[in-house]
Amino acid sequence: MLLHEKYAHLERPEDLLPLSLQIVRFKIMSLRRKAVRRGEYTQVSITDIPLPDLDANPADFVERKEMMEQLTRAMGQLGDRCRDLMRLKLQGKSFPEIQKIMGASAINTVYTWDHRCRKHLLELMGGDWEPKR
Repeated sequence: MLLHEKYAHLERPEDLLPLSLQIVRFKIMSLRRKAVRRGEYTQVSITDIPLPDLDANPADFVERKEMMEQLTRAMGQLGDRCRDLMRLKLQGKSFPEIQKIMGASAINTVYTWDHRCRKHLLELMGGDWEPKR
């Protein structure tokens, strides 16, 4: 129906074949662009990713435990606003939702708070997110 309305100027059936091939080519290229944009060609299958055995190495367990203790101490030293912001982010709230909850006048204010809080937390953690070896 759409072809009849949009391409009414084509009267011969022979003219429809090149047109239909061109439409198919455009559709295929559109699908390829979408797949590239979504990263479907560079994705790794989840079954191909080796999962680490978290209980295998006692040293890793101790490092994670020390890191959690250090993080707990550092979070306790943060201000109320930073702790509230981190709590809301861990609950999965988006920045616009956090803006409404915390009563910020602009979304950029929330971004600034987040940046400063993460920077301060990093300083309290010793300047590195990775455990010291």
